[in-house]
Amino acid sequence: MGDTNYFSAIVKILENPQQKVLNNKFSVTLFRAELPQIRSNKIINVRFWGNLGNEVKNYYQINDYILIEGYVSLLNKKNKNLVNKPSKKVTITVRKVYPFLLKSKRTINKVEN
Repeated sequence: MGDTNYFSAIVKILENPQQKVLNNKFSVTLFRAELPQIRSNKIINVRFWGNLGNEVKNYYQINDYILIEGYVSLLNKKNKNLVNKPSKKVTITVRKVYPFLLKSKRTINKVEN
């Protein structure tokens, strides 16, 4: 059978990717993305590790659509407004990313000889 928490979807980038360095060793890139659905759109948090995160930050922008593959995790987050009612936050740790629909006004830097 396969991994039950493996995930693939087309998502829309909602904010500029933000990079963080953990323990002066590991690079992680985070941003929020939107899962387009028929009745309502869902917001998820997307996480990229290492060089994949660097590539995402350099090549993709807000309002781009990308196809992602990765693993789903639910993080418990304490909600300050509600007593004894923790909320769960969906995070996708991405292993593969592919461009789907990108903004039309994109410039490609040409290498001059």
